[in-house]
Amino acid sequence: MRRNRQHQLPLQPNGIDHPHAKELEAISLILDSKPMIADRALQDLVPESVDPCRGAPGLTGDQVVRAAVVKQMNQFSYQELTFHLQDSVTYRRFCRLGLGDTAPAASTLQENIKRLTPTTWETINRELVGYARDVGLERGDKLRTDCTVTETNIHKPDDAGQLWDTVRVLSRLMRQAQEAGFNVTFSRRTLRAKRRRMDVLNAKKKGERRRAYRALIKVTEEVLGFAVRAVDALPLTHPIACAFAAELGHFVDLGRRVVDQTRRRVFKGEKVPAKDKVVSIFEPHTDIIIKDRRDVLYGHKLCLTVGVSSLVVDLVIEDGNPADSTLVERTVDRVVDLYGRAPRQMALDGGFASKANLRAAKARGVKDVCFTKGRGLAVTDMVKSSWVYKRLRRFRAGVEGVISFLKRGFGLGRCTWRGEQGFKSYAWASVVTCNLLFLARHLLE
Repeated sequence: MRRNRQHQLPLQPNGIDHPHAKELEAISLILDSKPMIADRALQDLVPESVDPCRGAPGLTGDQVVRAAVVKQMNQFSYQELTFHLQDSVTYRRFCRLGLGDTAPAASTLQENIKRLTPTTWETINRELVGYARDVGLERGDKLRTDCTVTETNIHKPDDAGQLWDTVRVLSRLMRQAQEAGFNVTFSRRTLRAKRRRMDVLNAKKKGERRRAYRALIKVTEEVLGFAVRAVDALPLTHPIACAFAAELGHFVDLGRRVVDQTRRRVFKGEKVPAKDKVVSIFEPHTDIIIKDRRDVLYGHKLCLTVGVSSLVVDLVIEDGNPADSTLVERTVDRVVDLYGRAPRQMALDGGFASKANLRAAKARGVKDVCFTKGRGLAVTDMVKSSWVYKRLRRFRAGVEGVISFLKRGFGLGRCTWRGEQGFKSYAWASVVTCNLLFLARHLLE
């Protein structure tokens, strides 16, 4: 029967009968069963020099971890996250926000989530691996390892673009220092640098391009000189001036490296090694990763170890682009440290294969080691029989699906957080969120 008069709404809404809501409830139970996760997060949120009993009450460690999980699971921006925490009853309940509580602002959420260090996220993941072992979902007897690349949030690098970025960033910082009242003098060269960059891009002949590069380098070096004099003019006893000086000095060093690599490449004809290149002045930690001599990616190489349950038991963010064949011993050692013993079986891609790696894995207690490409190794040397080898080779293929799921569903294809520590935290946050979802779905089966 329909009525015009609206009944009073209940003070506490009932739970929603929806698969996603049930997954969040299961994740909540997992986090509640591991109180160390919230305690570890709180250590990052409250430095030792700060009295936690003073000041306005902030977000708890548990709330920050839960908000980060919601963000990574849905790939929300911070503005979208604060909207959904205000609008959604399910997300408010999951993040432990009361009915009368206002959702944290986007800046508050960003500040708190970014405080969680990569070490904290790795500790959280170890707690989840321990939980999976305790409930019998992942014993660590059978593991598979593969590598992938996560890109940093930069445009495709070119020397002309980086020289232009150097000019405009240094000019912006000096202008901001002027507006803050400091005695900084410089001449604006951004329009000239932009034109010289366009000359480089539009040049059709090698000689024209070299002349355009020479003019662009001249403008860049002039702005670098302005920035050096600005640093000398800033009163370093003033905290704001000191911050300006540090940032100017940081970009001056990077700008000089970009000028040097441009000269070496364009005018001297040198092939600059990847380790000496700066591919972005905003994300200078970015590595150049060449995959199978065909694809060039800009980011960091990740080595993931995945179990039978599709749980990512370990993640290593590599420095540079080491060969897969150099990673086997460390991978096994990290698993031994995690579980207290070596896995019984391991399946790895053909790039990991070598006789030395096979001997090292066997010496650490791994009974069956399957490389998808033998590279001179006999099947009977790696495993007990060809039947076991075929099973492990098919098992290894499942790690590709996990990596694809991480990239499509949790943003691991491209990191949107700034800085090297931000990159590592982002990668670990994606893995932790994915593992929580896997564990929740196993519990709901």
